[in-house]
Amino acid sequence: MAAPYPTCYLNGELLPLADARISPLDRGFLFADGVYEVVPVHRGRPFRLGAHLERLDDSLAAIRLANPHDTQTWAAILGRVAEAAGGREMLIYLQVTRGAEFGRNHLFPKPAVPTVFAFASEYPLPSAAALERGLRAVTLEDIRWARCDIKSVALLGNVLLRDEAAARGADEALLVRDGLLTEGSSSTVFLCVGGTLVTPPNDHRILPGTSRDAVLELAQGWLPSEICDVEARVLKNADEVWIASAGRGVLPVTTIDDRPVGKGRPGPLWTEMYHRLQRHLDEVAATPAL
Repeated sequence: MAAPYPTCYLNGELLPLADARISPLDRGFLFADGVYEVVPVHRGRPFRLGAHLERLDDSLAAIRLANPHDTQTWAAILGRVAEAAGGREMLIYLQVTRGAEFGRNHLFPKPAVPTVFAFASEYPLPSAAALERGLRAVTLEDIRWARCDIKSVALLGNVLLRDEAAARGADEALLVRDGLLTEGSSSTVFLCVGGTLVTPPNDHRILPGTSRDAVLELAQGWLPSEICDVEARVLKNADEVWIASAGRGVLPVTTIDDRPVGKGRPGPLWTEMYHRLQRHLDEVAATPAL
């Protein structure tokens, strides 16, 4: 994410981000006992806010933490954060932890008083080079835990993988577990094979992607799609490979493990999908946020 805007939300109030404080005994700090969401704002409108809040609710339920707010309250909170930031293209990060207690205890505190935090940053628009030449990726063994469907703040595995990819001169790591492609270190993966768009299915190995859903919906009636297990070796035969995420939209991957994907440049199917997504963002700009 880009540098944050100066105002954040913490436990019911807006305040300068530089002045925000939480207890060092917060369970998010001690145990990574919390979940998060990243909501993109395009054309001044939160994109798929309802889907993001539904995924937040699923993640909270998975860690057995009651959602501190209903959908309308969340929408109001994020609206306050966006209004304070004042941008039309931004990312809003929100995080809920199980809060703090006096001491370090593996058992959940009863009752739990969640810590709720949110801030915004400018949306990192893709560079001209990324759009013209595509991204570089490497395949790495998926070392993350067994519940990747939870959007947990415990992201050390993702961070280590992304850092290793960067050390190898790549923009993203494409992860492999038991010979199967799962996802990127911070993205969903799509392959175009023989005129069909292919992506792995949602399960405990993969975070359900809101951007993934948008891409699949935009492909309907134009590009045949298949959700199925994908053997990592298929990457070598793909005509095109894309990644999608809230913070990067949909971008082409043109090199994997120092080998070109297809012709080694962004393909025509990605070009069409990219333009479809931009038109979609224009179309929804004036619609209700949820």
